Amino acid sequence: MNMSTNANENAKDFADFISQSPSCYHAAHKAAERLEEAGFSYQDESCAWDVTPGGHYIIRDGAIIAYYVPDGATSLSPFRIIGAHTDSPGLKLKPNPDSTTPDGFAQLGVEVYGGALLNSWADRDLELAGRIVDTTGKTHLVRTGAIMRVPHLAIHLDRSANSEGIKLQPQKHIHPVWGVNEDCNILDFVAKKAGLEGSSSILSYDLISVDTQPAAFLGNSGKLMAGARMDNLVSVHAGLKAIIELAKDGGSADGSISVLAAFDHEEIGSSTRAGACGPVLEDVLKRTNLALGGNQEDLCRALAVSNCMSSDVGHSVHPNYAERHDPDTRPVMGSGPILKINANQRYTTDAPGTAIWRSALAQAGVEDQAFVSNNDMPCGSTIGPLTATRLGITTFDVGIPILSMHSVRELCHIDDLISLGLVMRAYLKADTANS
Repeated sequence: MNMSTNANENAKDFADFISQSPSCYHAAHKAAERLEEAGFSYQDESCAWDVTPGGHYIIRDGAIIAYYVPDGATSLSPFRIIGAHTDSPGLKLKPNPDSTTPDGFAQLGVEVYGGALLNSWADRDLELAGRIVDTTGKTHLVRTGAIMRVPHLAIHLDRSANSEGIKLQPQKHIHPVWGVNEDCNILDFVAKKAGLEGSSSILSYDLISVDTQPAAFLGNSGKLMAGARMDNLVSVHAGLKAIIELAKDGGSADGSISVLAAFDHEEIGSSTRAGACGPVLEDVLKRTNLALGGNQEDLCRALAVSNCMSSDVGHSVHPNYAERHDPDTRPVMGSGPILKINANQRYTTDAPGTAIWRSALAQAGVEDQAFVSNNDMPCGSTIGPLTATRLGITTFDVGIPILSMHSVRELCHIDDLISLGLVMRAYLKADTANS
């Protein structure tokens, strides 16, 4: 899988990655498949840690962390880390999911996961995807295909919808329909999709709603890409290609250990065992250092010269709401990746981190843009501040500008996709002699 400079080829590969990654669990396993094809080996966390030269990876729930150990690595080798996340907002299936109305509609009980833009989830053909654990303790990845829909109320029954806006109550109105006047049992349905006999075979599950429409290329030249879960499969895909290309080149120029950390649960605060607030990345770094013969002192010395590029999508200037953006800093889709800055450290970019980013840009031959929020608008955040706090390493926040963030379908520019990947590769290569 080459890091092609062909933006169309790269975007089509990204579209394929999206379609095969309907849930965070699918995304982690699809990334693992690509890593395996590139020669990376699976590291079981319950086994002795492998630091033989080459690529390795772990999967923990919906998170995947890959690490590449170059020849000659020692316990003092620094880490260069790309951070991203695999999860996206959606509608998660509740513990008692089946319900029937007095009029005979079969509906599914769902709970809003993350900051979903709820209106966008209505009138979409949705499927369920995720993992189930059967009664033997085996985990299955499953997806149902299109089975349900959250129908909007017709304009004839709400004449004020366009003038006053649609106000959705999550408990009452975000209640998908998947049948009428028939016996419907969603767990039976899901079990059979997984090759099991029925709901009695399912011990537990984590299932989330997914838009089933494939990615599409829009506009005069087809450079606008619409699709689901761009937040944040954009960064997972770019980071995955970057570390695979780095492995083909034999590793970094400065002897650093390259890491791709694609966390789970960013959309709900990251405070889980697979999230950025949890120990998963620290576990990988610590165990790698110890397996290279290090001790606590060596680990601290290695972390002191390590750094992290935290990558997540950001806001492009919106042509219909231009006043919501900073009047002087105007990032626009198609004009390059963004460096995300916030005075209150909602993004953790600072001068040292910016210098690392600028060096990678120069190596990649890519122009960037700055992002800063309008002072009257709240600023989001991502895994950058969490990683910096957890590990104490220099961290900076980057991404690409998109529109419709947290909608069921988001919009990006394919030139930004390829540019972000090229900068990530240059960052991992760490060829400071050519910067």
